[in-house]
Amino acid sequence: MEKIISESIELLKDLISIESFSFNEDKSAGRIEKWFFDHNISCKRIKNNVYSKNEFFDIKKPTILLNSHHDTVKPNKGYTKNPFSSIIEKGKLFGLGSNDAGGALVSLIGVFTYLYNKKNLKYNFILLASAEEECSGDNGISSIIPVLPKINFGIIGEPTLMKMAVAEKGLVVLDLHVKGTASHAAHPNNDNPILKSIPVLNWIKNLNFNRRSDFLGDTKATITQISSGNQHNVVPSELNIVLDVRVNDRYTNKEIYEILKKDAPCKIKPRSLNLNSSSIDLEHPIVKGADSIQIEKYGSPTLSDQSKISFPSIKIGPGDSKRSHTADEFIYINEIKNAIPIYIKLLNTII
Repeated sequence: MEKIISESIELLKDLISIESFSFNEDKSAGRIEKWFFDHNISCKRIKNNVYSKNEFFDIKKPTILLNSHHDTVKPNKGYTKNPFSSIIEKGKLFGLGSNDAGGALVSLIGVFTYLYNKKNLKYNFILLASAEEECSGDNGISSIIPVLPKINFGIIGEPTLMKMAVAEKGLVVLDLHVKGTASHAAHPNNDNPILKSIPVLNWIKNLNFNRRSDFLGDTKATITQISSGNQHNVVPSELNIVLDVRVNDRYTNKEIYEILKKDAPCKIKPRSLNLNSSSIDLEHPIVKGADSIQIEKYGSPTLSDQSKISFPSIKIGPGDSKRSHTADEFIYINEIKNAIPIYIKLLNTII
């Protein structure tokens, strides 16, 4: 166990040093392939997704997917440290992707390696290191699931402080268009789209979705962008609003769109309805297993690859979501050291 933990931390340090922005994960995928090669584990790669089945995979048994992603966002301008230098200071491992979701990824890879050649397990395991999670790309997890054997449930590795997310909010981004009439600012105009947007903004402010979720709370709609016009002396012909809706597990994204479309005081169009919320039955064996070892349950407001899969899943991993996408991103070394045994202890409650 100690050897796997140590090697997993070294793997994360290597991955941090490799630029792996979404759509450009070729080299990090190669480093993950090398891990499997070095540990005499067979694996397959499709584009920048790398996956492996346990040695004694039995198609007659149910299968657990262990998944996390190896792509990252680009570093923001607030970094004071080199985002690709895996610097360790006071127990913190700094670097882009260290927390989101490198710590979870290498921990799950370590867990899979530990379980790989175990015999007489009740479940099969598939480890998937997926690409394009940060951009919800087409060549990530959603492109791989169809080629895998049937998955019965999944463990998605993301920074959750090793709490178990049993529900996750979905996302609908909508574009709203307020039409008006363009004119010179010096002339009268009773069809100014900026003024016409006031009732639209008030409508959004007063939106109320009455189905409350025990773990996810209310569905939340937030205006994140408004744009109109580009000259001081011209009344624009339209005003555009971007609405970000975080959807609880009591609604589908399609339902949210239908509710909004019915009452919207302007044209409204969703960018996608595919990123649905998710939840798992609290009587599911993996949830009961978490209860038995006192893992805290919660509902996650942040989106992950759970939105791309149709089978039951939970989200759990080392690190803290609040550190994701921040300058000088880091994960505590001890978080990884603790995560691997906790994952194994959790899985041992069912396998």
